[in-house]
Amino acid sequence: MRQEPNRAGEMAVFAQVVENGSFTQASRLVGLSPSAVSKLITRLEQRLGVTLLRRSTRRIALTPEGELFHGRALGILAEIDLAEREAAGSRLPSGRIRINSSASYVSHVLTAILLEFLERYPDIGIEIIQTDAVSDLLKDGTDVAIRAGPLPTSSLVARALGESALVVVAAPVWIERHGMPANADDLPARDRMGFAYARAAGDWLRTGEAVPARVRVSDGEGIRRLALAGIAPARLAEFTIRAEIARGNLVVLPTTEHEMKLEPFHAVYVGKSGKLPARIRVFLDYLATEGRVDAQRPLTSLAGNT
Repeated sequence: MRQEPNRAGEMAVFAQVVENGSFTQASRLVGLSPSAVSKLITRLEQRLGVTLLRRSTRRIALTPEGELFHGRALGILAEIDLAEREAAGSRLPSGRIRINSSASYVSHVLTAILLEFLERYPDIGIEIIQTDAVSDLLKDGTDVAIRAGPLPTSSLVARALGESALVVVAAPVWIERHGMPANADDLPARDRMGFAYARAAGDWLRTGEAVPARVRVSDGEGIRRLALAGIAPARLAEFTIRAEIARGNLVVLPTTEHEMKLEPFHAVYVGKSGKLPARIRVFLDYLATEGRVDAQRPLTSLAGNT
């Protein structure tokens, strides 16, 4: 008699591989050898008939099919956990979650998904601190921080929220005054807006250029509003300007970059994943499925044309 696969177990292992970006690290967490984890993922891909992960010597990346499966798997695992706790008579998670996030993520992602989370967990309260500055989670009493860029330390429990393309845009009124540039990368400093602090994604500058943008702002939402007003072009995370591009309020400028820069986003927490308070764990699970900032491929390819 053929043994049916442990689908929930496969999903749990797959999720660990994605969240840790490593078969070796995932194997330690699930109690299997790295080769066993690799074989499990291969069997899963063969059964589904799709490639879920792109593997290289330096990193593991999700395919589009893998992104879809990962999101569904996290949702299913969260529902299994909730069903077990409810069957055991345990209370729903409760308490207050202090969140540190950029105004851009709050405005364009969290605003749209927070109501459903609060309805699902009526005993959880939310406190949101909006800032683009990197804070000390322990010192500030932050429970969850939503961060752009690579993770600075391995002491953080993290959930990947996808990657957002960094897109150079300008308002139609600016283009009317100055014309469409042949190459946005060659715009002089006076015709750019940038961030008023160092970012992991780097400044929007020509190679070797040290002159800062003429207008600099301390948060991405402020830059977005100034770009809409026609002050100057800006390089912004695609998920924050997707609607404005669709409406024609912002125009993607041509660039010679062959591949758009992608900025990863994570929800992070100080501590060990196995000892997370229930309120934090369910919030991280929710963000991993509903709070993603994945790049839109058509916009990425458009911005890469000259």
